[in-house]
Amino acid sequence: MLLELEQDNLQEIIDNNPNVVVQYSASWCGNCRIMKPKFKKEASQNENITFVLADAEKFPESRKLADVSNLPTFASFEKGKIKNQVQTNKYDLLKDLISEITHN
Repeated sequence: MLLELEQDNLQEIIDNNPNVVVQYSASWCGNCRIMKPKFKKEASQNENITFVLADAEKFPESRKLADVSNLPTFASFEKGKIKNQVQTNKYDLLKDLISEITHN
């Protein structure tokens, strides 16, 4: 499932879904735009995970749930707690982050 945040409610989504992967991005971020279709592809291939696109500038409370100092930042959450995160524009690193929560 793929969600795009329309309000600052990421914590609620994390609390209600056992496995969540978030892409923190911003409209001006070129690498974010490059990674977005890859993130969407992973969402379509991993139906047991909730994928969330979060604008790091519009949603400050959601941004605080991970250490977002560079964009894009990808964060994985398992059972309501952050599991891992990576700041990257490399598809392989995103896939590694996702595989950590799909192969427990």
